[in-house]
Amino acid sequence: MRTALFLVACAALARADCNVRDYGATGRKDFLATKAIQAAIEACAAKGGGTVLLPAGDYTSGTIRLRSHVRLYLDPGATLYASLNDADFEKGDRTTLIYAENVENISIEGRGTIDGQASYDQRIMDFDDAFIRDNMLRWKALGKPLLRAFPARFPNALYPKLALLIRCKDVRITGVTFRRSRSWTIHPVACEHVVIDGVRIYSSLAEGVWADGIDPDGCKDVHIANSTIETGDDAIVFYSMDWFGPAQPCENITVTNCRLSSASSAIKFCDGNKKAVRRVTIANNVITDSNRGVAFMNFDGGLVSDVVITNLTVQTRRHAWFWWGDGDPLHFNIKRRSEVDGRKFPNEPPAGKIEHVILRDIIAEGQGTSMIHGHPDSWLDDVTIDNLRLRLTNDPSNPMEKATDAIQIRWARNLRLRDIKVEWGQPASSKWESGLRAEDIADAVFDGLATPPARPGLPGLKLVNGKNVVQRNVQR
Repeated sequence: MRTALFLVACAALARADCNVRDYGATGRKDFLATKAIQAAIEACAAKGGGTVLLPAGDYTSGTIRLRSHVRLYLDPGATLYASLNDADFEKGDRTTLIYAENVENISIEGRGTIDGQASYDQRIMDFDDAFIRDNMLRWKALGKPLLRAFPARFPNALYPKLALLIRCKDVRITGVTFRRSRSWTIHPVACEHVVIDGVRIYSSLAEGVWADGIDPDGCKDVHIANSTIETGDDAIVFYSMDWFGPAQPCENITVTNCRLSSASSAIKFCDGNKKAVRRVTIANNVITDSNRGVAFMNFDGGLVSDVVITNLTVQTRRHAWFWWGDGDPLHFNIKRRSEVDGRKFPNEPPAGKIEHVILRDIIAEGQGTSMIHGHPDSWLDDVTIDNLRLRLTNDPSNPMEKATDAIQIRWARNLRLRDIKVEWGQPASSKWESGLRAEDIADAVFDGLATPPARPGLPGLKLVNGKNVVQRNVQR
């Protein structure tokens, strides 16, 4: 027994913390600490693993690489700043502050802060962006300049992410505050068993373009919980892309007990989906002050399936003209990439699929129409919306007001709407029409709907080209 205890004690000593101060870091912001932090990581890995400690103080760094079995820990009062010197970062698609590839059992933890030091300029947008073309044309027709935020020194600078993790296993990110990222904040790619718990992510809601919160791409077993994300770009996005190798499914995902705000989409099943996003449960979350609430956008031929979203409150409004979204709480959209960009793509896949989706127990308020659209060649299949309370609001001072119906559904089969109630806020918009417009649907059940029109003389439920539609307890 004594021998066993002695060996345990020796192992603990061998895995003792590697304090970055012992490797040359000063704790002063004006000192470039990249080499000191990396030396501490290498020393810790050489011992078989352990904790690399950043004690209270300020540390400026370029790209640092995590190694297997290393825990990067930021003490309360410690801030790790991304250097403002482009020369301090790896170039290309791996421009990031914290980088890991093909390693296992890594952590970024503590009660400290990681700060990307992003700043932004206002300038006239002088190029075409297909994703916001309608907004651009509308804004221009109003005689307003196409002034919008761009990252400082755009486009002649590097914009590092704060954490890029590629093909890693057993990843844990907890407790840390991430601020002012110049690009995506946390980007796991083809990783397995990722836990992100209790983090805070902040960037400017008005200016933080590209500063996404968490973007899992082709990952398995991802668990995001107990976190607050306020960011100018999307808060949580699920990808299945081929930027770092063949596209992999993003699957087996849970998102629970989070509060999300975004000037774009709070939760997005991304247009960048070449393979699949599937087996996703999102529960007990709050969305506030977002340009769009929950978005299913499928533009690259992939599959979205087996999704349950439950116990959700949503509050949306229109942000600036250059963000995707219209203050819409819910959004489903299948398109081919050529239909978005208006140009041909070689070997373009057929329209993608969205199927087997349940949205249940949702209270939502927003300024835009919740459009739930499939595609003429790929209808939504097996979508259930159960117990939705939706209130449409209006901002008469906003010249981008364009909402018509509270909910629009098109190109959907095996559709179930149960216990849906629509309310119209004040002041009303002269453009408002029906509580629900459903067109090109088949094999649907409408049960317990209260979708009144915005004003007398209009239908509360407008059904166009519906086949095998069962209606029960529908208040028009």
